[in-house]
Amino acid sequence: MKPIFKYLLAFTFVAFTALSCQNEDEDDVAPPMNIEIQNFVWKGLNLYYLWQADVLNLSDTRFKNQTELNSFLTGYPKPEDLFNSLRVDKSIDRFSWIVDDYLVLEGQLQGTTNNNGVEFGLSLKASGSTEVVGWVQYIIPNSDASTKNIKRGDIFYAVNGTQLTTTNYQSLLFGSNNDYTLSMADISSGAIVPNGRTVALTKTVLDENPILVNTVINSGAKKIGYIMYNGFYSNFDTKLNDAFGTLKSQGITDLVLDLRYNGGGSVQTAARLASMITGGFTGQVFAKQQWNAKIESYFAANDPESLKNYFVDKIGTTPINSLNMPKVYILTSKSTASASELVINGLKPFISVIQIGDVTVGKNVGSVTLYDSPTFGKDKRNPNHRYAMQPLTLKIVNKDGFGDYQSGLTPTFSKPETVSNLGVLGNPSEPLLSLAIGKITGTAKIQKSTPQDNFEFFSDSKSGSRIQKEMYLEKAPEGLLKALE
Repeated sequence: MKPIFKYLLAFTFVAFTALSCQNEDEDDVAPPMNIEIQNFVWKGLNLYYLWQADVLNLSDTRFKNQTELNSFLTGYPKPEDLFNSLRVDKSIDRFSWIVDDYLVLEGQLQGTTNNNGVEFGLSLKASGSTEVVGWVQYIIPNSDASTKNIKRGDIFYAVNGTQLTTTNYQSLLFGSNNDYTLSMADISSGAIVPNGRTVALTKTVLDENPILVNTVINSGAKKIGYIMYNGFYSNFDTKLNDAFGTLKSQGITDLVLDLRYNGGGSVQTAARLASMITGGFTGQVFAKQQWNAKIESYFAANDPESLKNYFVDKIGTTPINSLNMPKVYILTSKSTASASELVINGLKPFISVIQIGDVTVGKNVGSVTLYDSPTFGKDKRNPNHRYAMQPLTLKIVNKDGFGDYQSGLTPTFSKPETVSNLGVLGNPSEPLLSLAIGKITGTAKIQKSTPQDNFEFFSDSKSGSRIQKEMYLEKAPEGLLKALE
């Protein structure tokens, strides 16, 4: 039986698609080889896309049969063009995307990237300017950059001698060239001044351990645990649990979780991290998923619990090292997104969350990887290509049903990072950490930034790779996959 008729069996009560309503003998026209990827794109989005009901060409009644669909698909020789045409306005859907090699995608979702090791922010050179400058946020250990004369706080303005701008930064910094040279600069009286220094860098395949710093700071009677966590990569969950075990063994009294450069990742990892911070809420709802109307209808009738994420006490069979914190201090920036925001929002109904830093990105929606297979999962994938999609498929809210933070989560105490005073990560004098320590000990004094500190934030290195600004499920809920088999 064709997969499209299997969908009918799973979704008859929601009128899945007019294509499915055709008798198999009347219209058993398989898509030609030259549009099989396009066929996968349309059918995957028709079923899963969060805004499917708002896209005319994804309507269940848009095409009478497979023949009509085939005719439509031939108008899009490039699968990428079809995919983008089927999205809602980009002001609503900022994060859906498609790739032509799922092997690369799978690696990147676990923190494996082609990377020279420089994670950076990008700012406009001046208000209204199209020229861009970069500043180093941190250096990934064991990378090419870790062996070069470049460090946190360094400033660059050009790549291979070409000034960075709002129109060329993507090709210069994120293009296919594995080697490039940065031209460095200093700040003088609020201006970016080239200093004649250059740094040559080479991208290599790099596995980033997202736990960059894990330490305990003694301040008076307080033992403050500080952990800088830069990506929700599920293959590092046991290392994250070990890091919390180290903090627990030292008897910390307070916790500062630094998510300022964390663009997100696995929803499962977010629930586990929340469980490590707390510990007394096992089995309670951490977050709830909201899908499009027909998937919601399916689960409402069959398995509503599948769309909930819970606090847990184990990773597999390994007990989670929970700190039982009644309060957590979380550092954020304009680079904090998706699963990081989920942790903040998901914890708020349970413990006190003190957010310090800048307003976050505002990514309250998530995705799941779709493959060209009968269930859109990994099993029985089409061997003729490696295309996969990462469309937005769900919105995530907390236990109380709140998830409307499209404009970002506003900090409890505002302290935007400044280019000229970044400080050493993990050092008690680093501005954001210093403020957190001050709030914990009751000695905080906020110092106002001076005008030359302020360069308008534009983007960052993780935004250049869509994968690193992601909130995703490891796979679609089991009940749905079984219904499609």
